[in-house]
Amino acid sequence: MEGWHHQNLILPKVGKLCRQQTEFLDQHFKTQKDVSSSSTSCSCLLPEWTKHCKDSDTCLLHLRTTLIERALSWISRSFRAKASLGDLNLNLSLYASSPYGTASQKMQRIFDEKLPQLAVQLLRIHNIRQYLETALCLEALVGDLEDAVFCSGNHRTGNIFTKLSTSLTSQDFGLKQERLLQAIKAMNDIEEIIVNIEKSQQQWLQLLQSVDHRVDKTLTVLRPEALAEHRALLASLGWPPKLLTSKVEGGGISELPNPLVLMHGDAKKSYAQSFQVLCALQQLQTRREVRKFKTLGQKKCDIRLWAIDELVSPIAERMEYHFLKWAEQPEFIFALVYRVTRDFIVGVSDILQPLIDAARLSSYSANEAWVSAMVHMLSGFLTKKVFPVLAERYKEKDMKLEVISLWLHLVDLIVGFDKWMQSLVRSEICLFLPDAQRYAGLSRGISVLIVFCDRPDWLKIWAKMELKDGWKKLKAVLKDARAWQIDDKYRVDFNVSTVCETFLLSSREDHKAPVVAESALKIAQEMIDRCRTLPAILARVKFVRSTVARFFWYFSNVLLLHCKNAELSPDNPDDSALVRACQSINAARYVESKLQEWSDDVSFFEMKIAENDSNIQEKDKGFDDCCFFEEEIKCLAELETNWLMEVIAVLLCQFENLTLGYGHNEDYVDEDQNMTPDRDSATTELAPSSAFIEALHTLRNQLHVLKININSKDFLDLWRSVANGLDHFISGSIFASDVQFSRKQTNQFGTDMQALFPVFQPFCARPEAFFPCIRDILKLLTMSKERVKQLLVALSSKKSEKCMQFYGISHLSFDQVDKILRNMKF
Repeated sequence: MEGWHHQNLILPKVGKLCRQQTEFLDQHFKTQKDVSSSSTSCSCLLPEWTKHCKDSDTCLLHLRTTLIERALSWISRSFRAKASLGDLNLNLSLYASSPYGTASQKMQRIFDEKLPQLAVQLLRIHNIRQYLETALCLEALVGDLEDAVFCSGNHRTGNIFTKLSTSLTSQDFGLKQERLLQAIKAMNDIEEIIVNIEKSQQQWLQLLQSVDHRVDKTLTVLRPEALAEHRALLASLGWPPKLLTSKVEGGGISELPNPLVLMHGDAKKSYAQSFQVLCALQQLQTRREVRKFKTLGQKKCDIRLWAIDELVSPIAERMEYHFLKWAEQPEFIFALVYRVTRDFIVGVSDILQPLIDAARLSSYSANEAWVSAMVHMLSGFLTKKVFPVLAERYKEKDMKLEVISLWLHLVDLIVGFDKWMQSLVRSEICLFLPDAQRYAGLSRGISVLIVFCDRPDWLKIWAKMELKDGWKKLKAVLKDARAWQIDDKYRVDFNVSTVCETFLLSSREDHKAPVVAESALKIAQEMIDRCRTLPAILARVKFVRSTVARFFWYFSNVLLLHCKNAELSPDNPDDSALVRACQSINAARYVESKLQEWSDDVSFFEMKIAENDSNIQEKDKGFDDCCFFEEEIKCLAELETNWLMEVIAVLLCQFENLTLGYGHNEDYVDEDQNMTPDRDSATTELAPSSAFIEALHTLRNQLHVLKININSKDFLDLWRSVANGLDHFISGSIFASDVQFSRKQTNQFGTDMQALFPVFQPFCARPEAFFPCIRDILKLLTMSKERVKQLLVALSSKKSEKCMQFYGISHLSFDQVDKILRNMKF
């Protein structure tokens, strides 16, 4: 203990000590006086620990003696086994020269009984010998490691952690680093043996646990002391540098001086040695963790390095002083961190990357580790000093609006800062395809938004704020009178029948969607962009579900309310009601197509898979599809379909109301006895029924309005559904009445139908093809008397559909055809 003084020791930080060490120190060193060498505590502890060390050495010597004795015992057994094999060989030779019968019986007994027993014993001896050899090898390696770490040896300065001269030219520093590297090499050799044992001898579990325990105990001492040595070296090099510099003559800000670049000679050599020691120690510990937790192939690539973290740690302590001053101006905080990171990154890359390569850390990058450490430093400050205060103030009702503004402003700064920091890393990896693919995961790892991954309550608060802010923006858009307008330049002229319709809709103009739909998608896209750099995928899932998904539920209610306010009904002939319904239908279809496009993106595909794997959604809801916005798309599609059917129903009901007198008109019922016998020639001499003309005129105008205001896909479904409804309505009214079809009635019906078909002429080349029932009725009414009689006879005898198909009737039933034929008058 000669020359010992507490000021000459480099002690680890308090946070690096385990709980047992802290309790021991608190128990024996309660005041500053207890630490002095003249104190009673120190004088009492020295004999106690000296005796403890001697007892441990005695115990270790006893264990080694016992192990050697047992090894010699088993070796003697192996010699006896060798002698037994020699005797066996001699007996076999004697048996070979003996009479045939006797030798055969003895040989059979040996093969059946003795040889299997001997093989078992030999295998047991081999396993025991192998176990002892491995145990002796591990004991020697672990013992040498513990001697190097804990014992004083022959060096005058004590063990490898004794404080050395602070001069960087001292040979003691290089010697200490060499001894540290030897200790790490010994632990790597031990780890190699343990890995081989796990592969071939899994039953040696107790041996592995014993070795792991002793190596872990060594590492708990080795790492903090190695880090302490590295910190002392950095301090002697002038790290950390000044963070703020004065203006130069040109009016700009000079770059920050980098002590790493200014190193030379022995200082540079000493730092390189210390850096490689930390890299080797980290690689060893990572290797052991991978083996212990069986995470090989599943563990994420850790881009952080202990040696670079030690560069950032003193910078963080110095920066915190400025951070606290700028609590009300957080943009200065982000600017300072970015500036320091940017100014030092070149020196970090030029000086440290060769050292990393020399340490054979192939998956590590100096730039990535530097940027990541700076980001984690800033996120740690926000986690401890900023967000807890905002979260507490958010609970106060009077402070909510102010906190929301500050919180969202801080998130905006974080998103911009993340882009700056990721750009520093992206520049060096964009040229290689594997690295470019790696960047997608790396960019999320370098993000200050990691503060929300470990605090779900903060993530929930942020999502509420974003949703409230998005809804506020949407309400501001809805107040504008132009929110529901459809661009006129993209509307189609109804009178031009040669327009080439396009059904591949992509843009808002193609969908004829109002401006409010584009605004809603823009607001949702901003929410998605703000959470893209969240490192945890499940955190992104929760955020998007809590913001974007709910926002579109609110937006679907806006569309629904817009339709209901139109008061669309058969009694309301106003075209503005139809226009309002078209606006909501177009908006729903456009947003639906965009949500489907977003769901097809790889990022949302991964989020959906992670969501299903984590059982966030209930399994009984049946999410078999990998569409992230499946429920929102279903909601919008249902709204679109329901209101499209509502428009169709209104058109058909209005047509029905306007044609209530149709079929009961006296001019239509009266029979003209002087009618020409040719049933077809009178068709051109008649005008459409007056009740029918008004209904057709109203229908034509409504289809004109819908053609202009609704998207092409929905309009295609609409006019075909209207045509199908009219076909059933007109044919059904004929079958429901007892109209007797005379020549005039037949010709009048044909004239009315010929007036109906041109209403749909602008939408197709053969509109009569969409009125199959009416077309069949016209075929029956234009038959001659002889053909009618033939058909009646055929129907009465066969009563089959094939018979009607022979006459070209395929959409009417047997009873319907029979009723029309019997009500015809010639």
